[in-house]
Amino acid sequence: MSGWRARWATLRRSARRVSAITVALVLLASGVVAAPAASAATLPGWLSTRGASIVTASGTPYTIKAVAWFGMETSNCAPHGLWSISLDDGLDQIARMGFTTIRLPFSNECLAAKSSNSINSYVNPQLATLSPLKLMDAFIARAKAHGLSVILDRHRPDSGAQSELWYTAQYSEKRWIDDWKMLAARYKSDSTVIGVDLHNEPHGPACWNCGDPKRDWRAAATRAGNAVLAVNPKLLIIVEGVERQNDGSSTWWGGGLKDAGAAPVSLTVKNRVVYSPHDYPATVHQQSWFSAPNYPANLESLWDANWGYLVRTNTAPVLLGEFGTKYETASDKAWLKSLVGYLAKTKISYAYWSFNPNSGDTGGLVTDDWKTPQKAKLAALAPILTPVKTPAPSPTPSPTPKPSTTPKPTASATPKPSTTPKPTASATPKPTASTTPKPTASPGLAATWIPQSAWGEGYVAELSLTASGAVKRWTVSFDAPGTTAVTSAWGMSCAVSGTKVTCTGSDWAAALGAGQSVRVGLQASATAAPKAPKLSVSAS
Repeated sequence: MSGWRARWATLRRSARRVSAITVALVLLASGVVAAPAASAATLPGWLSTRGASIVTASGTPYTIKAVAWFGMETSNCAPHGLWSISLDDGLDQIARMGFTTIRLPFSNECLAAKSSNSINSYVNPQLATLSPLKLMDAFIARAKAHGLSVILDRHRPDSGAQSELWYTAQYSEKRWIDDWKMLAARYKSDSTVIGVDLHNEPHGPACWNCGDPKRDWRAAATRAGNAVLAVNPKLLIIVEGVERQNDGSSTWWGGGLKDAGAAPVSLTVKNRVVYSPHDYPATVHQQSWFSAPNYPANLESLWDANWGYLVRTNTAPVLLGEFGTKYETASDKAWLKSLVGYLAKTKISYAYWSFNPNSGDTGGLVTDDWKTPQKAKLAALAPILTPVKTPAPSPTPSPTPKPSTTPKPTASATPKPSTTPKPTASATPKPTASTTPKPTASPGLAATWIPQSAWGEGYVAELSLTASGAVKRWTVSFDAPGTTAVTSAWGMSCAVSGTKVTCTGSDWAAALGAGQSVRVGLQASATAAPKAPKLSVSAS
C-alpha cells in the first residue's frame, strides 16, 4: 500500500471518532488535502437577520450569492461531474465566477447510504471510497478552503423524485427532523455551513397556515426550525413557499410566500428565518404571465406580490432559492434581465440553478465538459456577481494512476412546478435497463459494453477490458446513431465521426499487462443511447 493510501485509510478509521473539522485539519497536515490559498475569500461566519437584511456578527448587511451543485440528492449520492473534474477544480471555478456560497442538495436516502457511485477515483482519489455523509464533510471542508460558504438543501426524501410534502410513506416527518438535527450537530462548530433549506419546493396539497397538520407547511417548518435551532442556534433557517396560495393564485413549486407576511414562521430563537421562493422562465413552464401584453414589464409587480414585499416592507430577508435558464429564447433572456435587475435593486440574496450542465430544464454555468464557462449566462448575471481572480488552493497530490472506480452518473433535472397539481414532464433521467453483457474479443483483448445511465440529452457507458496478453495499444469502436459528442472520458480518449464512436486507451489504461482487467468509460451528448452496440476491438 503506497504512503498516501495508508495515511488515507488511517484517516478514514479515525473519522468515525472525530468531527469534520478535525478531519480537515488532519488531512491538511498529512498533505492529502492541500492548504487553502492565502488570498482565498474570507467567510462571513455565522449570520442572522435584522428586518429584511441578513447580517454578519458585526451587524453588516450581507448578500448571499449562491449557486447549486446538485447530485447528492440523486441515486449517485455525489455531486455530479466528479466523473470529469476534481472537486477543487469545480469549487475554484465557482469562486472565480463571483459566487460566495454553494447550495448543496441532498436526499435523506443518500445520508444513510454506505457509498456513492459516480466518482472517478483517478480524478478524485481522496473522495471515491467515502460514504455520502463523509463526502459531504469533505465537500464542506474544501468549500471552506476556497472561501465558499455552504447551504444544506434537503432536496428530496428519497433519491428518485421530488415529493409534494416534507414527508412520504417511507420517510416520516420524524426522520426528516432527526436527520436535520444530526446535520446541525455534525457541523455545529463549523460556520462554513451558514444555513439549512428545510425542504425543497412544497407543492400540490401543501398549504400555508391552513391548520391541517398533514398539509400545513408553515407549521411543519416551525417544528423543524425549532428542532434545528435547539441543536445549533446560530444557523439560518431557510423556508420555501408553497405552490397554491390562500387567495387562490398559483405559482412555482415553493414559490408562493404571499401569506408569510400575515402568518410568519416564528421560531424560539429570533432573527433566524429567511424566506426562499423559486422562480423560472417560460421554457420551464408556460405560466400565464409570460403571455401578458405587458411582459416582461409585469414581472416586478408579480415578484413583489408573491415574495418581494417581505423585503420592501422590511419584514424579513428573502433568498431567491432557485432561478435558471438555458438562455436560448428571447423570452427567457428578457426574464433573466428583469430578474437580475430586480435582485440588484433590492439586494435580495439568491442561489442560481445550477453550476451543473446536466440540468434538463436549465443547463448550467459550464458546458458539458464541466470546464468551459457559459459566457453569455455569466455576462447576464454580471450585475449581481463579483468575479474574483484568486489562485486556487494548491492541488491535491495525485497518487500513482490507478484504474477508475465505476462512475455511474445519473443526470438530474429537478422537476419544476406548474400551475396544476402535477409538474410538466420531468427531465430526470431513468437508468437504462442492463442485460448481461457479452464480451467482444480481439487477439489479446476482450471488451464488454456496460450501459450505466441515459437521459434525453445524453448517456454514460463503460467498457470492461480484459487482456489475455500484454497490450501496448488498443482501440474500441462502435456504432452510436444520435451521438453528437463525447463530453468526457476516463481511461481513454474518444472521437465521433458520423454515427461511429472510436475510443483509444489513454492515461492509466493506455497499456495493459497480461491478465489485467480495467473499466473505462465515457459521457456523451446524444438524442439516444446505444443499448448493446457491436464492438470492434483492436489491440497490439
